[in-house]
Amino acid sequence: MVLTGGGTGGHVYPALAAAAELAAPRPQSTGSCTPCAIQLLFVGSQNGMERHLVSRAGLPFAGVAAAPVLGRSALMASKSIFHLGLGLVQATRLLLRHQPAAILATGGYVCVPVVLAGWLLRVPSVVYLPDVEPGWAVRFLSRFASRIAVTSEASCRFLPRHKVVVTGYPVRPELRAATGVAGRRAFGIAADSRVLLVLGGSRGAHRVNLAVHDALPRLLSIAEVIHGCGPADYDWLSRRREELDSVLSARYHLRAYLYEELADAMAAADLVVSRAGASVMGEYPAFGLPSLLVPYPYAGAHQAHNADVLVEHGAAIKVSDAELSADTLLAVVEPLLSDPARLERMAEAARKLDRPQAARALAELVLAVGRGENCLQVEDVR
Repeated sequence: MVLTGGGTGGHVYPALAAAAELAAPRPQSTGSCTPCAIQLLFVGSQNGMERHLVSRAGLPFAGVAAAPVLGRSALMASKSIFHLGLGLVQATRLLLRHQPAAILATGGYVCVPVVLAGWLLRVPSVVYLPDVEPGWAVRFLSRFASRIAVTSEASCRFLPRHKVVVTGYPVRPELRAATGVAGRRAFGIAADSRVLLVLGGSRGAHRVNLAVHDALPRLLSIAEVIHGCGPADYDWLSRRREELDSVLSARYHLRAYLYEELADAMAAADLVVSRAGASVMGEYPAFGLPSLLVPYPYAGAHQAHNADVLVEHGAAIKVSDAELSADTLLAVVEPLLSDPARLERMAEAARKLDRPQAARALAELVLAVGRGENCLQVEDVR
């Protein structure tokens, strides 16, 4: 099986979750449980952030050329088209060499040459849409894919309905294994302390970081703060931490990026403030985690649709990027953290959205497509 995706963690992590299921032993038709002979190869962009994440997960990685096209000048768009053409040649060579049974594409421009190469070589593909609204790449590839897996029923209106299967968002097993007690112990946080988690995605969120910076003394007076700020703002926020007195500084757990610590951070948190990337659709429900979501206003503004799903079910509050400031952040966070009953109602609403078998459902869909089965339904195993 070939897995492909990249550009953001929200496109890579679902593929890694599916990979763990594909690699796991499963019952055969005889009823015996023996390891399946499934070999996995992850194909990403040559210089993308996905190489590091995939390598940390222990999967073999191959890079092909890819680049965004939309929103670029004519000159840059022509260069991107050249790179995509080169990527198509490279992906074709990879598929000819490895002869995969199927392709799983989880989003990002690198999926375009890989899925197109598969279509040309008659290798079936499943395109997975982690967000509610598809971007250009998924819309384009939907005509070449055998099936389209989606996180939410809300995506069905954007895509060819006869190809869509609702699987849910695949959450990695190491995240689901985390507990609140172990998470707080990992960060040295007392069991009776309130914990605010702030996340900016794989690259950070400068606007969110600015609001936290300005509100930090007040935030730390009501909660311990775990802050995954992204590498670009880490040095600047580290200096802000050094300006705090020793008591408040000890309550500020700043990280450039949360790798293995992410599971502990989400398990420990009472409330999370973040962008509304694709992962919020699966990971916050998995932890029953109430959220304040600040959708990224660019890249088609698709994050607003992700946030709306959680807001409509009572699991989140949405604040626009333009409205976000230290004052608006505090106006939402302070009342929530002082109202355990409301937090619990939001947490329960989030838990109701969880699909704990989503990774298995996606893996089984890919296997079915690879076997040539006409699979239109995946068992709803919420």
